[in-house]
Amino acid sequence: MSSTFGKIFAVTTWGESHGPAVGAVLDGCPAGLPLTEEMIQAELNRRRPGQGKLTTPRNEKDQVKILSGVFEGKTTGTPISFVVFNEDQHSNDYAEIAKWYRPGHADLCYDLKYGFRDYRGGGRSSARETIGRVAAGAVAKAFLKTVTNTEILSWVTSVGEVDCPALDVSKLTLQQIEASPVRCPDKDASSKMEGAILEAKSNGDSIGGTVALLVKNPPVALGEPVFDRLDALLAQAMLSIPACKGFEIGSGFAAARMHGSEHNDEIYCDGDTYHTRTNNAGGSLGGISNGEPIYCRMAFKPTATISQLQKTAGRGHENGELAARGRHDPCVAVRAPVIVESMAALVLADLYLQQKRNCL
Repeated sequence: MSSTFGKIFAVTTWGESHGPAVGAVLDGCPAGLPLTEEMIQAELNRRRPGQGKLTTPRNEKDQVKILSGVFEGKTTGTPISFVVFNEDQHSNDYAEIAKWYRPGHADLCYDLKYGFRDYRGGGRSSARETIGRVAAGAVAKAFLKTVTNTEILSWVTSVGEVDCPALDVSKLTLQQIEASPVRCPDKDASSKMEGAILEAKSNGDSIGGTVALLVKNPPVALGEPVFDRLDALLAQAMLSIPACKGFEIGSGFAAARMHGSEHNDEIYCDGDTYHTRTNNAGGSLGGISNGEPIYCRMAFKPTATISQLQKTAGRGHENGELAARGRHDPCVAVRAPVIVESMAALVLADLYLQQKRNCL
């Protein structure tokens, strides 16, 4: 079971949704990077449950503890280990699904693969696993900010049929995003998205959404031919996030409706720096960053756990019905942005160190 991501700047996550704790081990971080628990906690607070009526009521503080790899406020170059203890598990809520497979969940597939599964909240398939990614991503962000002044932002661009209008992303800030309860920086769209989520919740249902990623001032020339292309690794990183069902970069699927004369980004020089007048490529050509902002979009499915009665099957090959219990987000896209940012940071930090190894 692959629980490690990255080659040089590599994170391994561990733990289950209803186990004693979850966490991660980050290896390959250079020594001397200023790092504190408070820096990591600020990121974990953005993904923690219990943030209000739009998220799961599971009440976890998600308090992080650094166990190794940091001394006197700086990284030592050795593996950094993080732990977050689970404090508000309601494992009894899941006793019924020891027998039944929840529609839309990984229950059946885990049983088919291993002949055994942790049914308490989904075990490793739970989004609670992403705590380790966000902790490691906080370190990756700090590293990138130090060496390249890179800024990574993510926000919700749609919920159900409600879309966020086009934004001037060059002026977008984290403060604007976090000011919205659904993390959509457009106030009108944010209000409509909130209404759509609450309506789904009141019906015992859930709703999907899309999330955008913007990397400002990315390092140039990141990405390895041929298989470890920047866009390919970003796609892998995003599609590894629970509930993520789609990925596109730059113009994405819209490119299939365009001509080359329209899609090609004109290149020009500004002093000794190259730029493009448009960014249909999304900051990556040939799988290598060209210095323009990296822009991607991800689709997140509706939360699989809903309280409506659904037909399903059981471990004994019998058919039946199940109304899932437990606490869940009515729209997972709302808490996804910080996870998206973290995975992007991990990709870029790893590729940055690979590029430094390749060139004098």
